[in-house]
Amino acid sequence: MTAPITFYDRVDDAVRDKHLRSALNIATTRFVQNRALALAALPEAEALRDHARRIRAHTIVHLDRYLAQFAESVERNGGVVHWAKTPAEAVNYVVELAQSRAVKLAVKSKSMVSEEVELNAALEAAGVRVVETDLGEYIVQLSGDRPSHIVTPIIHKSKEEVADLFRTSLNASEAEVADIPAMTALARRLLRAEFLKADMGISGANFGVAETGSICLVTNEGNGRLTTTVPSLHVVMMGIERLVPTLEDLGVMVQLLARSSTGQKLSVYTNIITGPRRMADNSGEPDGPTELHVVLVDNGRTKILGSELAEILYCIRCGACLNACPVYQHIGGHAYNSVYSGPVGSVVTPGLYGLAAWGELPHASSLCGACREACPVRIDIPHLLLKLRAATVRAGLAPAWLKIGIRLYQMAVVRPWLYRLGGRMAAWGTRLLARNGWITTRLPGPLSGWTDYRDFPAFAGKSFSQRWRERSQGWKDGRVEI
Repeated sequence: MTAPITFYDRVDDAVRDKHLRSALNIATTRFVQNRALALAALPEAEALRDHARRIRAHTIVHLDRYLAQFAESVERNGGVVHWAKTPAEAVNYVVELAQSRAVKLAVKSKSMVSEEVELNAALEAAGVRVVETDLGEYIVQLSGDRPSHIVTPIIHKSKEEVADLFRTSLNASEAEVADIPAMTALARRLLRAEFLKADMGISGANFGVAETGSICLVTNEGNGRLTTTVPSLHVVMMGIERLVPTLEDLGVMVQLLARSSTGQKLSVYTNIITGPRRMADNSGEPDGPTELHVVLVDNGRTKILGSELAEILYCIRCGACLNACPVYQHIGGHAYNSVYSGPVGSVVTPGLYGLAAWGELPHASSLCGACREACPVRIDIPHLLLKLRAATVRAGLAPAWLKIGIRLYQMAVVRPWLYRLGGRMAAWGTRLLARNGWITTRLPGPLSGWTDYRDFPAFAGKSFSQRWRERSQGWKDGRVEI
């Protein structure tokens, strides 16, 4: 039997992958710099962030009311709303809908919720061919990979890797993979044919507007518009928290989303969809789907809503916290082994699925606060991570070495003589191993988590208390100037 691959194994593999580290460094550095420039150019940016936070906080507190209003508005516009408490309920509804409409081909724009409920696999098992049409997601699908970032799913791949993939999967010629524009043109040509043949279009939703029943999609590719207008059937997969009360509130969020995500003033395509094609009135709409189905997915969100982690539901999925996080910058998204990675994923994933299987993720943070600073709605992610860390301790999920270490530390700090003895022994032991003040060899056990990647400083020969007493005595004797 093969031993399971642990979080620490995945982290170790990622840290040793020089190509991954280089790709992450280039991409996240660019995103962080672009975000800073974009927000600096936005008048009253900090006040706007405060206002956005108030909107999200108000919406989450009154989520039941706004969900009811949103569902009523969607249905008034001619759409259908399905409430899905579990992933199985969401998936079964879409599969049954596809079967009842004899769907053979479904095209998808980017949707994290569909990844969350594993919709593609269920549709394909039911005989429906599913094609991802976001270029990054298309590449992920071709390679049998998984997204590694909630906004840029192939942040971990180079253009050379994509060229090799297109050669093997699409039988691309050298001219078709000569550069990024050529590869983009190839994908566009192939995907255009899929849009024209598709029976069903599946999208996510950046925001739903309660007062109008509108769906807002924010993309940088035209695939979102083609997915939601060319097929006769449009299905929206939407987490229940992705609401704003009014169109005015949506305007606030849109101003911050692209700036925080990619550093753009506005994404290339910002689509607001309100109902299916109007067939009965005199508007004469020639385009758009004849059916719109909105699947509102809970999957543990109400559990988070009623917990001390409710603030994480303010998230607008911009990815800024991933880009700013020094841990994510080193290990990428796959090490988290979850649809939601980075700082936000380290809270959302245990919140949705429990700490038993995901207790390591809250510890994948230096608690430096970069995620909190980058978040456009100022979610205090470090505070939430600390709450989850405390919960892992209360649940008895901490590793044995940590439990023993904490007990020993507890014994020492309430016994000054023992604490001082431990300090002297640590100083003696580390200085014995050190060369020029640093331990460069691999330390045993959990301590190797540090020395595998960096040197460890030897403890000082004298403690701070001892040096302070000596200096204080020197002041009294006049030997040391203040």
